[in-house]
Amino acid sequence: MNVVLRPATAADADTVTDIMLASRKKFLAYAPMAHSEREVRGWVRYLLLPRESVTLAVADDRIAGFLSLDKGDRLTWLTQLYLAPDYVGCGIGSQLLTHALTLASKPVRLHCFQQNQDARRFYERHGFVAVRFSDGSGNEERCPDVLYELT
Repeated sequence: MNVVLRPATAADADTVTDIMLASRKKFLAYAPMAHSEREVRGWVRYLLLPRESVTLAVADDRIAGFLSLDKGDRLTWLTQLYLAPDYVGCGIGSQLLTHALTLASKPVRLHCFQQNQDARRFYERHGFVAVRFSDGSGNEERCPDVLYELT
């Protein structure tokens, strides 16, 4: 499968949101959405895309997934990594992550739900280490999570 990575633009907002919502519905059904679909669409369009570095993976002439980074001076947060459900397991997440890590200032941190075992294994395969577990009281979904770090 030929995958092309490119920066996201404002024109991609609806597709990015669709991927996020479809992926959450399929893989994160245990984590209630803290916002309505309309609010998520506005957040992607007016906050995520303008403020973070968002990279798209395009496969088969369609956007298959995306990753976003919030880059600071001393560290980088990987804030979002979602794939369209049909593209999970095809290596696209690894391509996105490998590319993003070339752009990131280390350490790189991310949060992942404890219950999301597939994502946890994915990040651990790529060298991330769990540094803190929480009861979820600090996230909007109120689901226990893990703070991961790559140094």
